[in-house]
Amino acid sequence: MPNSPCGTDMQTRCLTKKALRISWQLVLLLFLLVLNGAALCASITVKDSLGRDVEVSLPVKRVVALNSDVLEVLRTLKAQDLVVGVFSEIVREREFWGDLVQRPRVGSWREADMEAIAALRPDIVIGYGRNPGPELEKKMAVFGIPVLRLDFYKIETLEREVMALGRVLGREKEARRFCDWHRRHLEDLRKRLERAKTKPTVYVESYTDYHTVAPGSGGHEMCVLAGGKNIASGLSIPYPRVTPEWVVSQNPEVIVKAAAWGGGYTLLDPMPFNRRRDAIMSRSGWRHIAAVATGRVHVMHSAIWTGPRAIIGMAYLVRWFHPNLFSDLDPETWHREYLEVFQGMPYRGVYVSEDLGEADK
Repeated sequence: MPNSPCGTDMQTRCLTKKALRISWQLVLLLFLLVLNGAALCASITVKDSLGRDVEVSLPVKRVVALNSDVLEVLRTLKAQDLVVGVFSEIVREREFWGDLVQRPRVGSWREADMEAIAALRPDIVIGYGRNPGPELEKKMAVFGIPVLRLDFYKIETLEREVMALGRVLGREKEARRFCDWHRRHLEDLRKRLERAKTKPTVYVESYTDYHTVAPGSGGHEMCVLAGGKNIASGLSIPYPRVTPEWVVSQNPEVIVKAAAWGGGYTLLDPMPFNRRRDAIMSRSGWRHIAAVATGRVHVMHSAIWTGPRAIIGMAYLVRWFHPNLFSDLDPETWHREYLEVFQGMPYRGVYVSEDLGEADK
C-alpha cells in the first residue's frame, strides 16, 4: 500500500501547521475582540472651564446644549446633527437657528429641566461654567450622564475650549480650522494696538441698565483687550450695579451698551440701536460726561458681545476706542466670513448703532 502523502513525519508536520494556523486564527480573533471591546469602552478626559477633569465615554452621539454659545460652537464644528436638546430661549432667534428650533427644549441656560434632559438620554450635557448650578451634576450622575462645562464667552480661553469640545466629538479638524481663523484676527488686532499710545476710559453697561462689567466677566476682557481702560476694573464682582452719579463722576471717554433685545440677524435697520443710544445720552446729568459730549456712545448686540463671535465685537470696540489706528478695519467682513464659513448661513442683520457724525454730536 503506497504511503500517504503525509507519512508519519509528514502527518506530524501537517498537524503542526494546521495547529499553528488555528492558533494564529485564535490570536487574531482575540485581538479583534479586545480591540472591539476597547472601542466600546473608549473614553476621553478633558479639562472644563472650572478646571475639572471630566471623563466622557466615546463615541458621543447625543448632546444637550444648554445655551446659545454652546450651540453656536457645535454648529461651527459641524456637529449640530448630534444635538437632541436645546435651551428654551432658542425661540427668540428662529431665523438664526433654523431647524434647531424644532429640537426638544430643556429649560433655560440658568435653570435646566432635569427630567426633560434625562428623558432624552444624552451622552453628554454642555453648559456654562457657573450656570446651571451644581445641582445639574447631582441629578445627571443618577443617570450616568456627564456634564461638561465650557463657557465659550471669554476670548482668552475660547480656542482652548473649542479644541476640547472638538476632541470630545471627534471634530478636531473643524475645531482647528476655527481656531486658526480666530487666532489670525486676534493677532492682527494685538499687533495694531501696539501702536496705541493711550487708552480711553470706558463705561461698559451690560444688558440691564446701570449694571456694568468688572474683572471676571467676558465684557471686561473684551474692553481691555481692545485697548480700553474699564472704569469698573477696581470693582470686586463681575457684574456690579452702579449708580448714574458714579458713572458721571468717572467721566468716561467712551460708553458701550450691550443689548440683548431684538436686533441681530433679523434686523435690517439700526434704528432700535440708535434709539437706545440716544436714550443713554439723554439720561439726567449725563450731558456732562465726555463720551456723551463727543458722541462716543455705542450700542452692540449680544450676538457679538462676548461668546464665540466676541472677536467681531472686539473689532468694533477697537475702532471706537482707537479710530485713528483702525479706520480701515471692517468688522462686517469678519462677520461675513464667520457666518458663511462656520455657521453655514448668509450674512445679514444689524448689530451696532450708527456712529454719530460731527454734525450730530
